[in-house]
Amino acid sequence: MEKYTVARTVVGILGNIISLGLFFYPTPTFIRIVKNKTVEQFKPDPYIASLFNCAFWVLYALPFVHSHSILIITINSIGVVIEITYLCIFYFYATHEGRKKVEDWVLIGIVFFTAITLVTLLELHGTKRRTMVVGIICDVFNVLTYSAPLTIMAKVIRTKSVKYMPFWLPLASFLNGVAWVIYALFPPFDIYVLVCNALGVVSGIIQLILYTLYCSCLAGDDGDDIER
Repeated sequence: MEKYTVARTVVGILGNIISLGLFFYPTPTFIRIVKNKTVEQFKPDPYIASLFNCAFWVLYALPFVHSHSILIITINSIGVVIEITYLCIFYFYATHEGRKKVEDWVLIGIVFFTAITLVTLLELHGTKRRTMVVGIICDVFNVLTYSAPLTIMAKVIRTKSVKYMPFWLPLASFLNGVAWVIYALFPPFDIYVLVCNALGVVSGIIQLILYTLYCSCLAGDDGDDIER
C-alpha cells in the first residue's frame, strides 16, 4: 500500500505542475488587456466558471468531505487565487455592462457555493454522502469548463486552420487529464476525479487529432507562421 501512496503522490505532483501551466495560459490575454486598457471582445465566462470549479474542488478535497486529497487542495487553491486575479483585471478594464455581468455571475456563484457548503456540513452526514454530492457538482463544473475547447475545435473545423489552437495547449490538456486519471485509479480510488479527467483526456485527443488534420494550414493568409 505504501508504494501505491508514493506513486499516487508523484503523479499528483505532476498533475499539479501541468495544471498550473494551464492556469497561467491566459496570462498573455490579460497582459494585452492591461496594455490596451480594454477587454476588447474577451468574455469573463470561462474565468468565472473556472473560479467556482476550483472552489468546489477545494471543498471536495477537505477532510470532512473526502480525505487523502491534499494535492487536489493545493492546485485548486492556487487556481482560485489566479482566477480571482484574472477577474479583477477584467473587471477593472471592462465596460459598465461587462462589470455588471461579472458582479451578477460571481454573486450567483457565491450564493450557490455557500448553499452547497452549508447543506454539506449541516444536512449530509458522513463523508460518503458528502463526497457524492460535492463530487457530482465538481464534475458538472468541469464539463462547463470544456465549453472553451469546444468553441476552439468548432473554429478549427470551420476555418480549416489551427491558428487559434496552439499545439502545446491540447497536448498539455491531454497530459493533465492522463495524470489525474492515473491519480484517481490509485488507492483510494476516486470516481469523481476519474470521470471529469477522463473527459479531459478525450477532449485532448480530439483536439490533437484536429491539429494533426489541419496543421498544414499553419501559415496565415499573409504568409506569417502561426505560433505553436
